[in-house]
Amino acid sequence: MSTKANIIIIEDERNICSFISRVLEPEGYRVITAATGREGLQHITSDHPDLILLDLGLPDMDGLKLIESVRSWSTTPIIVISARTMETSKVEALDMGADDYLTKPFGTGELLARIRTALRHAQRGQTHSASRYEVGELSIDFERRLVKVKGREVHLTQIEYKLVCLLAQNAGRVMTYESIITKIWGPYADSNNQILRVNMAHIRRKLEENPAEPQYIFTEIGVGYRMREE
Repeated sequence: MSTKANIIIIEDERNICSFISRVLEPEGYRVITAATGREGLQHITSDHPDLILLDLGLPDMDGLKLIESVRSWSTTPIIVISARTMETSKVEALDMGADDYLTKPFGTGELLARIRTALRHAQRGQTHSASRYEVGELSIDFERRLVKVKGREVHLTQIEYKLVCLLAQNAGRVMTYESIITKIWGPYADSNNQILRVNMAHIRRKLEENPAEPQYIFTEIGVGYRMREE
């Protein structure tokens, strides 16, 4: 079996590290492990992994500091795997530059799906931006600025269209409220989420068959939004 990607696990709990390794290796991934943040950084700079699985509670440094350090020079996908369940921890990690956040305990199927999503997103960024988004009965043609549901064109305001495009071009990734507001309204915009929530409610009414049970744009409560990716 050919190696799909090199993945480093930075985790000080040996049993969890071994468990994840046993899940990944049969899938064709090459696994590197590190028990401390310092060791993890050394491997990242020397082995150039394709993806980083990171626990925040490391014995020698907070994982957030490691994310900040890596993001100062690398775009390697980072998936946080942590026992910290507070929304503030998730928001901090994502705002620092993590691509995803899994809370312990987690299922093996979900872990593998999140890894595939992060690697696909990284690969897409290395090649070229997709000109279309097509999932289920929703299609977006970025070049023609055309949005359709079930083959029928949907009229979106300028802000609504920008929001949908931003989420679609980052499909599968959780985008925090703050990052969305900054990208759409600018770095000096009011960080109050109300204007974002109002626009998202309008978008869901236009795109979703049942806005209360969305198929395309999901809310990560207290954190942000994630657009469906297949």
